[in-house]
Amino acid sequence: MGIKSALSVPFAKIQVRGIKKWSANPIQSQERVLRYLLRHGKRTAFGKDHDLAQVKDYKTFKKAVPVRDYEALRGYVDRVIEGESNVLWRGKPMYLCKTSGTTSGNKYIPITRASMPNHINAARNALLSYIASSKNSQFVNGKMIFLQGSPVLDTSGNIPIGRLSGIVANHVPSYLRKNRLPSYVTNCIEDWEAKVDAIVEETYDKDMTLISGIPAWVQMYFERLLQKTGKATIKEIFPNFSLFVYGGVNYEPYRAMFEATIGGVVDTVELFPASEGFFAFQDTQDQEGLLLVLNAGIFYEFVRLEHINDDEPERISLSDVELGVNYALILSTNAGLWGYSIGDTVKFVSKDPYRIIVTGRTKHFISAFGEHVIAEEVESAIKEVIQKEGLEVTEFHVAPQVAPIEGLPHHEWFVEFKSTPDSVEKTEEALDKILQDKNSYYKDLLEGGVLSRLRISHVEPGGFVKFMKSRGKLGGQNKIPRLANERTYADELANFVIHS
Repeated sequence: MGIKSALSVPFAKIQVRGIKKWSANPIQSQERVLRYLLRHGKRTAFGKDHDLAQVKDYKTFKKAVPVRDYEALRGYVDRVIEGESNVLWRGKPMYLCKTSGTTSGNKYIPITRASMPNHINAARNALLSYIASSKNSQFVNGKMIFLQGSPVLDTSGNIPIGRLSGIVANHVPSYLRKNRLPSYVTNCIEDWEAKVDAIVEETYDKDMTLISGIPAWVQMYFERLLQKTGKATIKEIFPNFSLFVYGGVNYEPYRAMFEATIGGVVDTVELFPASEGFFAFQDTQDQEGLLLVLNAGIFYEFVRLEHINDDEPERISLSDVELGVNYALILSTNAGLWGYSIGDTVKFVSKDPYRIIVTGRTKHFISAFGEHVIAEEVESAIKEVIQKEGLEVTEFHVAPQVAPIEGLPHHEWFVEFKSTPDSVEKTEEALDKILQDKNSYYKDLLEGGVLSRLRISHVEPGGFVKFMKSRGKLGGQNKIPRLANERTYADELANFVIHS
């Protein structure tokens, strides 16, 4: 056992004791966060506009601060971008995190000195929780790779602007930098395919023990490694690779393909980071869900998904959530977001401690015919089909086909298989049956003759990569939605479908 590995075990135990302290007192932790936010927020322009000085508790907070999306908050953000101080939080932000909005174009999310530690500490605590629960600390002695965007910042304006992964890369703790790959120069390469090739050159002969990134882009890295080395599996290249860290998408549809490519099973740690904050992380290997971070300057509210578009949606705090209910996530943070509807949906699977699963996006669903199909259902359905039929799926996207050339409307599944199923029709039937079992509205529409069975459009090998490249969204934190209620993605994906 190396020095770092030996030291990490007692350090992990100390940190986990601290995590258990606040997670064992969840309501008090959130009440303290709200008081802290109000104390600092009342002196800002937002605080004065909403009379935060008079807010004394959660009940009066809900009356003072409405639920807002980015467009509704944009007037304040524009003032921040122009260089005004004390608008949403005290002083000026350290950074503006640039992210692509579904309806708003580019969004600029503030990251302040107060909020920055959350992005770093939550990621650290995820790894330390893994060490404490698994007793595996050997990976800290090897090399670690984080596939991410460029750390180069745009400093031409009043506040430096960058992508989240690039901003965070500038704050990696010193004790990790010697083990971290790729190099800064390689990380700054903007062209994703050139960047992956450069990363392969830097890493193929190193002792890689931890690999992190969005699964689709990690798979691309793996395939380039196999091409470079001529090996059959990743374990032949990196025999000590033991931990895969990911976030942003559900890993389960990728798991079978990943394990086949790796040549075995490795432990995984799931994260729930976003530009707006680092919300949750997997703290154990033997229980479902991600531990909600309750003590880091983020106050959480929840709206039942079916009410998020109401004029005045009913909001609840952590103390009133129920297990198994889909909630839209609402945030107030020390980055200056107040009553902010982030667009993610979550479901609680435990209240002791509070653990969640990420179930999708408020705008990513299919209800073109009243079926109310959500991401959790399509991801769960394809996972079951993959396991049942032994398939390997590279990527998929689902959209309604309202006006087919012939036959009834249906759901169109664009699926890229690593190897073609023996019978696509059989896979369609199995997938459709599972989806009917998960969604009674969908089942009723089929039985009523409104819809016909779903159809699979077989995407060519590498088709999703080509699609993302054609949109200028290759690599980094970019990902395609699992499903959409219209055909913006579907009509473009049709260009990469195999026609028999």
